[in-house]
Amino acid sequence: MSRQFNTIGRVLSNRSPNAIAVSAPGRAPMSYSALSDFVAKTGGTLVEAGIERADKVGIVLPNGAEAASAFLAVANCAVAAPLNPAYKQDEFAFYLRDLDARLLICADMDGPAAKAARALDIEVSIAETRPDQPAGAFSLDLAPGLPSPLSSARPDDIALVLHTSGTTSRPKLVPLSHNNVTASARNVAFSLQLSPDDICLNVMPLFHIHGLIGALLSSLRAGGSIYCAPGFNALKMFAWLNEAKPSWYSAVPTMHQAIVARAERNQDILKTTKLRFVRSSSSALPPQVMADIKTTFRCPVVEAYGMTEAAHQMTSNPIAPGQQKPGSVGLAAGPRIGILVSDGVTFAPDVLGEIVIMGENVTEGYEANDKANAENFVLIGSGKERWFRTGDQGRFDNDGYLFVTGRLKEIINRGGEKISPREVDEVLMDHRAVEQAVTFGVGHKQLGEDVAAAVVLKENISAEPKDLRAFAAKRLAAFKVPRQILILKEIPKGPTGKLQRIGLAEKLGL
Repeated sequence: MSRQFNTIGRVLSNRSPNAIAVSAPGRAPMSYSALSDFVAKTGGTLVEAGIERADKVGIVLPNGAEAASAFLAVANCAVAAPLNPAYKQDEFAFYLRDLDARLLICADMDGPAAKAARALDIEVSIAETRPDQPAGAFSLDLAPGLPSPLSSARPDDIALVLHTSGTTSRPKLVPLSHNNVTASARNVAFSLQLSPDDICLNVMPLFHIHGLIGALLSSLRAGGSIYCAPGFNALKMFAWLNEAKPSWYSAVPTMHQAIVARAERNQDILKTTKLRFVRSSSSALPPQVMADIKTTFRCPVVEAYGMTEAAHQMTSNPIAPGQQKPGSVGLAAGPRIGILVSDGVTFAPDVLGEIVIMGENVTEGYEANDKANAENFVLIGSGKERWFRTGDQGRFDNDGYLFVTGRLKEIINRGGEKISPREVDEVLMDHRAVEQAVTFGVGHKQLGEDVAAAVVLKENISAEPKDLRAFAAKRLAAFKVPRQILILKEIPKGPTGKLQRIGLAEKLGL
């Protein structure tokens, strides 16, 4: 593959100028030419205000076209640091301080992000939009400083910095270079066979690697267009499908479930929807949900595997006529993938171990965190290849498809018996009454840990915990059957819609 698109600026400047790059509900679209001009002009404004290439600029904007264009413009001249707009003031204070942010771009001077920034003496600039402007356009109220030319970014310059989720430890800062993010975007575009004819409907948050690279940058890398919805809303999804006429969308499994649940009420739109495929990533896609999506949209369902440290994609199931294997995250799709065992890295089938990766889309290391780098990067073999430890457990099959069996930190150790929560999830999901299931460990005085599960039932179908336990007992060894099953109206989710397994026992008071 060509390396000429190894910075964000080059990705934007090498597309058809009049083609639509970005669109949004109720807004005029923005062409590639207009987007390139916007990115250059906004970068010039930032540089004139004193922002330098290595400065981190926090971005707190509602999901949509302006969040997309802000990321592109900031990353092209400095370091973009998108943050979740739902954070509270104290959370913004933590992240902005940890970033050592030089500037905050936000939508509201009286909001918690701006208040946190001002308390830290961080300059704040409001992204001002007008309804007559195309999707993604805004202006910044920044006072000019000393004039400085806007230099072209280099592939090794940092474009994006994101925090890890921090579910089991303090969040870590992941710096990603232009080469990292554009390589990952290229990998996604290649895996999905994206072309200038493709339109992506984006419902993923643009403060997360899935939305930023898996939807936005991959679309632009292929010369296609992206329709930026204002966040995920299952009630509006079919209206957006009708308006945008997308060829694909990417989401997490809980979003797919919510969409499928409303399909019956939107049959007229479904008849005209022409999705080439549906993509799922960021969380395990239960085979039952994959089947439901395929039936609903009459197209292939492509599950992919990604993480922030890999600038998103690591593996992907192939597009038709390739085989999509339910329960598998597919074939290596960019970086090299291996299984770490006691004597090194293996690529053999049916060997269970920690999944490790290396490649040009993988971060060089966490920022200012020698301990985390020592723990998560390992040198293997006589050539001292530097592999990143994903923290996930998995195995290859005979065809080279990767099966992720769970997070190593999520494996339940019940008196020495190791249990993969995902295995139990999939069995519970086969029960006719179960809509969602999350298996997790709970403390036990004698065993250390025991097995519990939280489930959400389908509408108008009832079941008791004892029924679900009896069903699981027919399919699982006795030690894997959850001793407690809680029936909930909703299982706690993270900011991207992922079901939360780590810390669930504590959240539910168990």
